[in-house]
Amino acid sequence: MGKKACWSIIILTIIVNVVMVQWTVEAHYGREYGDILIYSGVSIVSAFIALLTYMQWRKLEYKE
Repeated sequence: MGKKACWSIIILTIIVNVVMVQWTVEAHYGREYGDILIYSGVSIVSAFIALLTYMQWRKLEYKE
């Protein structure tokens, strides 16, 4: 996986996180408490993927 792929994954996961935060707030105000857990879970998984990708990118960047 190259540096550009890492950045693409990081940006994609950040976009997913923003959407999940918005959906979580809407679910909270709409009193759909079952959906909050799902959206929060997706957001946590997305953040974990972004963290792993960042660590991979850092490894590639400072390898040389």
